[in-house]
Amino acid sequence: MEPLGPTVLAGVDSVPPTAGRSFTSTGKPTYKLFHAMPEPKDTISTIIPTMRYNDAKAAIDWLCGTFGFTRHLVVESDDGKIAHAQLKFGNGMIMLGSARDDEFGSMQCPPTNSGAVTQSPYIVVADIDQLYTSAKSAGATIVIEIKDEDYGGRVFSCRDPQGQLWNFGSYDPWQPEG
Repeated sequence: MEPLGPTVLAGVDSVPPTAGRSFTSTGKPTYKLFHAMPEPKDTISTIIPTMRYNDAKAAIDWLCGTFGFTRHLVVESDDGKIAHAQLKFGNGMIMLGSARDDEFGSMQCPPTNSGAVTQSPYIVVADIDQLYTSAKSAGATIVIEIKDEDYGGRVFSCRDPQGQLWNFGSYDPWQPEG
């Protein structure tokens, strides 16, 4: 790799911490300066996972009845499917809808038979053992059994009846260590 120099950054002598690095087709590094980093909005929860389900109505009922989510907003489309739903858990939220062939649906779809996912939520709960028992009783497929972790807390992972991967634990990354 070439050392970073003034010619690469057009006269800039050092790489600022907000510089991004990419490579051209010839393998030479190029840099782009990011002028303004986004500020998070002062709101209840700034990261809200989204999901698509083949049967979103059934998913909403199962998620509320099994994991303890509550309906914040559920909007049905003209065809009777779920256009958009917001489910709350504590100060967190997920948004979901029925799988459909639209702009967003071309990028996000329900899990396939391969079982692999590109994201899955981790949800902090007060009574992990009670939730584990409830999830198992409601037909969740436990993919990682409940266990104590070296970093603290108890965790388990499961799939809901439509294959979405969920991770639950008593470990709270917002709390100070000790």
